[in-house]
Amino acid sequence: MSDMLVNLLSLPTLNQEIERMRELDVVVRRPMPHEISKVCAFVRENFSQSWADEITVGFHNKPVSLYIAIYKGGILGFGAYECTARAFFGPTGVAEKERNRGIGRSLLIACLWGLREMGYVYGIIGGAGPMDFYRKTVKAIEIEGSVPGIFANPLS
Repeated sequence: MSDMLVNLLSLPTLNQEIERMRELDVVVRRPMPHEISKVCAFVRENFSQSWADEITVGFHNKPVSLYIAIYKGGILGFGAYECTARAFFGPTGVAEKERNRGIGRSLLIACLWGLREMGYVYGIIGGAGPMDFYRKTVKAIEIEGSVPGIFANPLS
């Protein structure tokens, strides 16, 4: 999968996304450091151990470079940035039964705003899975020649 580039100066408004989620009783916020075990368990159970390992980096950043979506005390999804590499968005995921409600969109936009707040003008979506989603949501463009990129030569 190719990497994608996002112009962080032309992002959708974050407040609108947060409010749209509130209307669904979903809270999008950064997790607190004491929530690392619960967030990592969600990621491990719904996605992979390697993603759970990867996001632990975000808990060491100040501020925490993750966002979670919560409904009635349970995690629905997560988004991370500045974990894999500088200016990188990801990994990210929404529980399968919660997809197609705009949660992933809100997490993406929150994380990209986090990169912008760090001073970046462009963000990278590494090994972008749903490329059409990223194109449509944040006008991301494919980076030519980016395969295999940072994820080359993985441990087996």
